[in-house]
Amino acid sequence: MLPTPTSPSRRLPGLSGRRPALVVAAVAAASALVLSGCSGGAGGGAGSDVDGPVDGTITVQTWSLTPTYTDYLDGVAAAFEEANPGTEVKLVDQPGDGYAEKVLSQASSGTLPDVINLPPDIALPLAKRGFLYDISQADDALDDTYVSGALDAYEYNGVDGVYGYPWYLNTDVNYWNAARMDACGLDSTAVPADTDELFTQAATMHEACPDDYLMSRKPGLSDFSLAGAQVVSDDGSEFVFADDDASADLIDRYAEAYQEGYLPPSVLTSEYLGNSTLFTQAKVAWTTGGASSLSDFVTNNPSLDGEVVVSPALDTPPLYVQGLSVSAKSKELATATAFAAFMTNEENQAAFGHIVNVFPSTTASASDPYFSEDDGTVDGKARALAFESLKTAENLSPVEANSAMTQFLDQQIALAMKGDVTAQEALDTAQQKMNQLLANG
Repeated sequence: MLPTPTSPSRRLPGLSGRRPALVVAAVAAASALVLSGCSGGAGGGAGSDVDGPVDGTITVQTWSLTPTYTDYLDGVAAAFEEANPGTEVKLVDQPGDGYAEKVLSQASSGTLPDVINLPPDIALPLAKRGFLYDISQADDALDDTYVSGALDAYEYNGVDGVYGYPWYLNTDVNYWNAARMDACGLDSTAVPADTDELFTQAATMHEACPDDYLMSRKPGLSDFSLAGAQVVSDDGSEFVFADDDASADLIDRYAEAYQEGYLPPSVLTSEYLGNSTLFTQAKVAWTTGGASSLSDFVTNNPSLDGEVVVSPALDTPPLYVQGLSVSAKSKELATATAFAAFMTNEENQAAFGHIVNVFPSTTASASDPYFSEDDGTVDGKARALAFESLKTAENLSPVEANSAMTQFLDQQIALAMKGDVTAQEALDTAQQKMNQLLANG
């Protein structure tokens, strides 16, 4: 899918630019019921021989890509069929809403397509229960073909193997309302480069303009990672962020900023619209977004045209990944694996990246000037900055954390920021609950 995660703002599904956390609370509770007892263990047994002939019919499932990208998908399928006589590729596309539940249902009912568009978090429970094929068994050139961070996203703690071909990538860049900054004691030509500067400039802006805000979000798991805390144990069996003082220190810092008035009051209420929406409404002067976000901001608020500057993500850029996984139960395993590799090769990824504001995951794409060169526009600068950032981007939010877990953590952080509980109490409560959910499914 042209999905695009959100963390404060994660990007990748849905070509609109944002993918909300996809494994919703219902899935967190249902996955154990739907999938337990239905599999043959991590890695799974293949439905056919991966070394067999590349022929026969396969079904390939994408996520929220049609009708916008039907021509591209049809073209890739036709090229594969032409290169491999005797093959037939049937393309199906699922809508964005309820995709995780749909995939879990397909797995439990034995109707999982041969090739499935999956982000790492949805692929994880399937890989653990043997529904996905370990592609490292069939392809020894993975490390040379794909950038390491993207490939790492499909390698899971406690599960041997690689469970997805990286397809397309994204990351965050920063967007700043230059007019608001310059009017409130800041210099839009010297925007914050790290979290420390962000807090400093937020205080300066509040002092000059008490009713204006630079910051407008709570911290989350990715922020714990950026602060240097270990979020998940090495074997992926439990969350450990509450055991690190860096996590409590970070929440205390946000709590102080909130209580000093550096963040809008709505951040801790049900009326909070998200920092991207507040930025679009020109109510805050900073947000994060993908390389194509500026056009959305300006479309929804034309007054922002010419008033926005862009800079690299603070600290370590986040890495957002989409990929193609192969069903371990496929009756045409050789063909399914060959197609997934074909669709994610350099040529096809580059073509996709040129029509969609996402980035290819192949190492060979580093030399493509379309992605790397600033064309002088803000959009072009954002694209070049994002592409450069991918060289150092990291998977900051653990795939073990689904939205039920992060929602509970968010609630506890809100309590701490309001002063109802201490930061450590909030973290301990959240960690205990999240580990219960993790153990249950």
